[in-house]
Amino acid sequence: MSGHVHDVVGIGIGPFNLGLACLTPPTGLDAVFLDGADGFRWHHGMMIEGATIQVPFLADLVTMADPTSEYSFLNWLKQTGRLYPFYIRESFSALRVEYDAYCRWAAERLPNLRWNSEVVAVEHDAAEDVYVVRVMRTDTGEESEVRGRHVVVGVGTRPAVPRALQGLAGPVIHSSEYRERRDALRASGSITVVGSGQSAAEIYRDLLEGTRADGYRLDWITRSPRFFPMEYTKLTLEMTSPEYTDHFHALPLDVRSHLGREQRSLYKGISGDLVDDIYDTLYRLSAEGPVPTTLLTDTEVTSAEWDGERYRLRLRHGTLDSEHERETESLVLATGYAAETPAFLSLVADRLDWDARGRLAVARDYSIDGGRGRIFVQNGEEHTHGLTAPDLGFGAWRNSSILASITGREVYPIERRIAFQDFGVPADASAPRSAEGLEVAR
Repeated sequence: MSGHVHDVVGIGIGPFNLGLACLTPPTGLDAVFLDGADGFRWHHGMMIEGATIQVPFLADLVTMADPTSEYSFLNWLKQTGRLYPFYIRESFSALRVEYDAYCRWAAERLPNLRWNSEVVAVEHDAAEDVYVVRVMRTDTGEESEVRGRHVVVGVGTRPAVPRALQGLAGPVIHSSEYRERRDALRASGSITVVGSGQSAAEIYRDLLEGTRADGYRLDWITRSPRFFPMEYTKLTLEMTSPEYTDHFHALPLDVRSHLGREQRSLYKGISGDLVDDIYDTLYRLSAEGPVPTTLLTDTEVTSAEWDGERYRLRLRHGTLDSEHERETESLVLATGYAAETPAFLSLVADRLDWDARGRLAVARDYSIDGGRGRIFVQNGEEHTHGLTAPDLGFGAWRNSSILASITGREVYPIERRIAFQDFGVPADASAPRSAEGLEVAR
């Protein structure tokens, strides 16, 4: 069935596809973006007072691709009368509530975002060589279709829960629900936070003052050997670069998997300032007597049971390989997020590339459809592209690359070398010599 065909159909409107929507108008492309939500929301469950995003404000929707764009964070500050206060504040880190408000401001200015539009299937129309995106209105149940030559999947990640804690009864919550459940947590007699990263640390810090004011016990359990600070040195930050992404993408699958686990502290750790603030708060509170809190490192929750009043946690200490139990009335799982292949791609699965572990094999240009360059993915490529996948600061670069693939030209200049260091064997390296002094064939 023929109908209007868009150049681009974006599925999901998180920061990355929202950035793509902001960068698309100057290209002349006919693009439409779909999302099942009724409006833009970014981690509303973690809108803790004073929390900042963990990248500089330049990592907005557009600036690293087009600093002159009307959709920049600085323009939002100007339009809302906050530019001079932000300037006087002298901080590169925007408040999390500011970043969310900025994104909603940008979304409201774009005419081609369709909310309440949940994608249920993507099919390929071989006769016209276009993709048919089947959509259901979440407010009315009405079904329709949107046709496009290219599809960009940006549905993001989903809350992740370790196997031992899945399906728990009782008032257990994931950190993504924290803000709306905070009052109920504070009304309980004891709270346990499970997790190793920034979200766990922010929730623990937010609840810490209440151990005095509200009288509950607060524990923090992490299976990490220590409370890892996020590494934020400048040469390490060069790993969020096109060159390192090239290097990582070219590595064998097993090597990438090993490095992915090894590099988690580079972007899943805790900000050093927050680690210090937690310690300073504990020190201040301890001046009035023992603080009703316990911090357990190298400790994994192996099972949990809810008896109707409290959770009984079975814990295992990694180094000592010993087990013990602990009880708590409330449980917060700050256990992160994970990418998953959307079910709506099942009807075009035979047109997509897959790796040996059943995951999407994302090409260097972020396409997933066997070199055709028609279906792309955003923030679903950590296993192929490394730590730049979830990085807000790299989103504009990735969108510039996707737009170049779609249009056949660099609408926005694409930096290919920004790092001072080499991540592989330098191009000018000499070949090794054998004991006889002869060059060894490479």
